[in-house]
Amino acid sequence: MKARPRRSSPKRGGSADAIPLAVAAIRRLVRVLRLNAQRTQGVAGVSAAQLFVLEQLGAGQALSLNELAAHTLTDRSSVADVVDRLDADGLVERAVDVHDRRRAAVRITPKGRRVLARAPQAPTTALIAAIRSLAPPDRTALARSLTRLNVALGAAGEPATMLFADDNGMRSRRRRRSSKAAP
Repeated sequence: MKARPRRSSPKRGGSADAIPLAVAAIRRLVRVLRLNAQRTQGVAGVSAAQLFVLEQLGAGQALSLNELAAHTLTDRSSVADVVDRLDADGLVERAVDVHDRRRAAVRITPKGRRVLARAPQAPTTALIAAIRSLAPPDRTALARSLTRLNVALGAAGEPATMLFADDNGMRSRRRRRSSKAAP
C-alpha cells in the first residue's frame, strides 16, 4: 500500500490547506449574512440595506446624503437609492435643512421608527461590529487580504454598493426618473 503524502497544516504554513479553509470561511460568511438579510426582510418588511440606513437615522438627527454615506461606509449614490425607496415607503422624509437651505436633510419618520423597533439588527451592523472586535493588526490584514482577493477576481473596480441593496429596484427607479425627465 502506497502511503499518502501528508498535507501540511495551515499552522505550519501549508498554503494548499488554506484554500479550502478560506473558501469555507467565505461560504459561512455569505450564508450567515444572506440568512440574516432574509430574516430582516421577513421580520421587518424592509431590505437589510434599508434597515441599515434606518439604524443610522434612529438617533433622531437628520443627516444629509453625504453624512449618511459616511455613516453607512458607502458612496452617496448607493445610499441615495436606498433613501429613495425608504422615502417612497414613508419610512424617511427629506426636507430642506433649516440651517443650510442648500442641504437636504433625511429624517426617520414615526412609521420608520416602528419598523426599526420590531427589526433585528441589520446584517451590515453585525458585520461591522465583528470587524471592529478584531485586533487592529487583524483588521488591517483582513482589509489587505480582501482587497487582494477583489483584485484577483477582477472586482477591484466594481462599485462597493451597500450590502443587500435592491439592485433591480434601483435600476428600475433610475429608468423611471430618467423617463420623467425626458420631454
